[in-house]
Amino acid sequence: METFSNQSQFRSFRPAIALATALAISGMTGCSSGVAPSKTASGAGTGAAIGGVGGAVLGNNSSMGTGTGLVGGAAAGALIGGIVGMVQDAKDRKEQDRLAQERAYQQELAKRRTEEARLKASMDEELAIAEGFRISDLELNDAKKKLEGASDRLKKLRDERSAALAKKKELDDAHEKTLTTEAEIARLEEELARLKGDEGSKKAEASPSNSAPAVKPGL
Repeated sequence: METFSNQSQFRSFRPAIALATALAISGMTGCSSGVAPSKTASGAGTGAAIGGVGGAVLGNNSSMGTGTGLVGGAAAGALIGGIVGMVQDAKDRKEQDRLAQERAYQQELAKRRTEEARLKASMDEELAIAEGFRISDLELNDAKKKLEGASDRLKKLRDERSAALAKKKELDDAHEKTLTTEAEIARLEEELARLKGDEGSKKAEASPSNSAPAVKPGL
């Protein structure tokens, strides 16, 4: 009787088992092919594994038996994990769609700005050409003469500025050299005066006035 009940329970779980098996196989196929499996498949596989373990423990401690508990837990875990993964996949697809729309908008905006810049450059060129047709040779020559005079004036001012800086530098160098020279003169004068003073002292010490008077003969 118990065997018949277990078989009935197994038949009732058969659709869920088929779904869990299909999801698990699709997940393993995605992993083996190098393509990341969907969260629906990976969630179903994870849920089946966890549910199978839990169901086996529960079945072993009840009248269902380990096999029935394993199958039922795997089916329930796969179903729950698949639903959770499906919700996550939907969120991911929505985010990917949003990012794709954002990229498309930015590309379109860049293209539009490039086209606007090209049109503006073309219009500026046309305006410049039209303006050039209205310029006379007399006006152009007058502008060239003004440029030449301004350039000469600028050169003259720059030369005057350079000459003034050169004079200032020469004056500073002369003052610095004068101070150095005067300091050296003062040092030499002090040294020579000291040496001359020492020589005079030595001569005074060696003069006859400092020796004993000579004794006259006959005294």
